[in-house]
Amino acid sequence: MPKPTKGARFGGSPAHERLILSNLATALFQNGRITTTEAKARRLRPLAEKLITKAKKGDIHNRRQVLTVVRDKGVVHHLFTEIAPTYAERPGGYTRITKLGPRKGDAAPMAVIELVTEQLNPVRVSSRTAAAEPAAEAAPAPAEAEETRPADSEAAESTTAEAPEAAPAEGEKKDQA
Repeated sequence: MPKPTKGARFGGSPAHERLILSNLATALFQNGRITTTEAKARRLRPLAEKLITKAKKGDIHNRRQVLTVVRDKGVVHHLFTEIAPTYAERPGGYTRITKLGPRKGDAAPMAVIELVTEQLNPVRVSSRTAAAEPAAEAAPAPAEAEETRPADSEAAESTTAEAPEAAPAEGEKKDQA
């Protein structure tokens, strides 16, 4: 469970706050997305991400730790067998919070917290990547040339032997000009 914040809590006591977060996490894993207040969504996100990380490990110790928070065994089974394998390649960022407008009754800021379903695409968008792409495309051609040079060892030896002879000839041409 996350460390309780200082000041006012959701339900008045730390125990009630833990119960609220536990119920929110259960509903999130059961439905995939829930609508709640922004404050509750922000407090739920680190808890849900830690529970998913434990589910990714998949051993009995982590299952028991998740069961202390999420009391429904069916939801825990769903988390370990269906949700966690979808995030096997993702190092974090399993949830997304989208802000909605204010609630009609009391104008509380609302948000939707949901599990991310898109595939992980590590694409960085910056001005440096656009400039680096042409250099990256030109790089494989010299690499291929380097691979062919060591394979032809006789040609490599003959070019090194001829190089000292060619250097004075160039120097003589410079003197004559």
